[in-house]
Amino acid sequence: MEIGARLHHVQLFSTDTDKCADFYGSVYDMRVRVEGPTRICTGPDRQLIIGPGPAHRLAFSAFAFPTARDLETYRRRVELRAPVTAATSPLFQPDAFSVADSDGNTLVFGLPEAGGTANAPPAAGSPPARLQHFALRTSEPSRLVSHYSDVLGFVISDRVYDDAGRVTACFLRADAEHHTLAIFQAAEARHDHLSFETTDWSSLRDWADRTSGLEVPIVWGVGRHGPGNDTFFMVRDPDGNLAEISAELEVCAPTRPEGRWRHEERTLNVWGSAIMRS
Repeated sequence: MEIGARLHHVQLFSTDTDKCADFYGSVYDMRVRVEGPTRICTGPDRQLIIGPGPAHRLAFSAFAFPTARDLETYRRRVELRAPVTAATSPLFQPDAFSVADSDGNTLVFGLPEAGGTANAPPAAGSPPARLQHFALRTSEPSRLVSHYSDVLGFVISDRVYDDAGRVTACFLRADAEHHTLAIFQAAEARHDHLSFETTDWSSLRDWADRTSGLEVPIVWGVGRHGPGNDTFFMVRDPDGNLAEISAELEVCAPTRPEGRWRHEERTLNVWGSAIMRS
């Protein structure tokens, strides 16, 4: 059973916080406010904190529960399997907690601050785009997958295997949506991409027109992923991180069996070429 949380925001490290915040504010139609060394980007259903630090790293990813009771129940469940520490985020209420995964990535679980952006009206001139998932690279995907599934209770939707039977990618969900986290085998453990989910094919087109109008080139897509069956395109932010717009991601029934895919370009893009991490 899914844990019932959704990705709410992430804090992304950047070598130039102003330049990176300006990119997300402009391309993804978010307001940017300054809080000390960090920049907080907010829009309807999309929130992103950018702080100073090395490129291709997340300070943390933050998952929101619908009620305080759900959060406390989950905390007690995790405490049986992993160390839990108090955590703070300017976008969460004070009772948040954090857990580190097997690669040292930090996950924060909490309740959204009062007056957040989830119910804000759509921004003028841009279609919907909810922050929906993020992806990590790792040299040991099976170990990382085990942590998220066995310790944190994420559900595996699909795994990708090479010809030797080794896992090279995995897609895990925390609610009914096909994945809130993707894990890819790579030489270096690092952040891979953020994804913003829009409503349909027409809205995906509108986002592509928007990025084009801002002279931000599409670096991958338009395509269709095999796992998740969503249409997508990706651009790069100033630090070289991939940023995705996706549409019509699969919604999984509780009884959906785990899928198995081959390690090949067609798995990551059934319409053509793919960015292969390994």
